[in-house]
Amino acid sequence: MDRLLDHEMEELNHLLLAMGGEVEKQLDMAIDALVHRDSDLAQQVIDGDAVIDRRELEVDQRVMAVVIREKPMARDLRLVLSAVKIAPDLERVADHAVNVARQAIELSRVPPLKKFVILPRMAEVARSMVRDALGAFVKRDPELARQVIGRDEEVDAYYEQLFRELLTYMMEDPTTIPRCLALLLVAASLERIADQGTNIAEQAVYVIEGQDIRHRHAREGAE
Repeated sequence: MDRLLDHEMEELNHLLLAMGGEVEKQLDMAIDALVHRDSDLAQQVIDGDAVIDRRELEVDQRVMAVVIREKPMARDLRLVLSAVKIAPDLERVADHAVNVARQAIELSRVPPLKKFVILPRMAEVARSMVRDALGAFVKRDPELARQVIGRDEEVDAYYEQLFRELLTYMMEDPTTIPRCLALLLVAASLERIADQGTNIAEQAVYVIEGQDIRHRHAREGAE
């Protein structure tokens, strides 16, 4: 990669990191709003989604400008175009944070069901996956990317644990069903956020090593 193109890629990295930081903040605020039953904070998350959308467009525009101006080839082109794939994953994380915020508003209007334990832990793992996946891409660190992918099972385990717990609540007291379903929607959003982190990590491995590891389990099962 020549020096000018290297500079352009650094600028793209900065844009992605800035977008990632804003997405993390959105998720943190959404979880805080849920735990503390703060509908005003939840509304801030919803209102702030437009900022993330603009960041995604900014990344797209920068990538197009680099491709047209510098005409990168081979691995350089793969590096530049990867930003176009990562930005939508970050935008989807913000969308899921909005979903959490909306459920936080609904839950703030009814008596609390239980103390939050699993969901904040689940959120922290999912958030760290997104942060570290983006870091793996920027630092060109495939080992870190693979570690991120491995953490997805931890989030799935949290989801299954919460599902079993909430199922018990619903069976014992049907009046809790609406609140339990709202909490399951929150958990589903956090699980999707972990999936976005996995997507970014897989993209990082592809960019760094040229190895497409998506759907690897399906391929292994067919062999």
